[in-house]
Amino acid sequence: MNRTEHLCLMARYNQWMNSKLYSAAMGLSDAQLALDRQAFFGSILGTLNHLLAGDTIWLKRFAQHPARFAALAPLQQVALPQDLKTLLFPNLGGLWQQRQWLDQLILDFSQSLSDADLDSSLHYANTRGVVAERDFYSLLVHFFNHQTHHRGQASTLLTQAGVDIGDTDLLMLIPSDI
Repeated sequence: MNRTEHLCLMARYNQWMNSKLYSAAMGLSDAQLALDRQAFFGSILGTLNHLLAGDTIWLKRFAQHPARFAALAPLQQVALPQDLKTLLFPNLGGLWQQRQWLDQLILDFSQSLSDADLDSSLHYANTRGVVAERDFYSLLVHFFNHQTHHRGQASTLLTQAGVDIGDTDLLMLIPSDI
């Protein structure tokens, strides 16, 4: 599997796992979703919101890549989150609708990547305004790793709330060679 195929696999994994998380979360009440569970972002809703905000921020940065990926053009209509904690939507329904849209955009974007794109660097400013330049492929790996990290937290919070989301391993999506 080459780098672009791997990134497409990670995009599919992102979409699959988000669907599992949101399906599980929809069985909880608004109060259960908003309950402060002492996690990094407080609640299940806060954690899912953080994932959406973080993904939006990174994708808007990726849209500044010299390749000007057409798949990311719709992000011009999306406001840049002010920070990683402000709730973008007050309820799970709004988050889920935006999450589905963003996950499709991530799939489309990943399918548009070429090796030449991956071999460049990206200039961007972080949320504090500090300018950085980093290897683009490494930033994409970070993007998907960040999602996995916080989805693991959301999975734990759901388990603590009595909801089992089932299998979560990437292995479930890796094609068998046999």
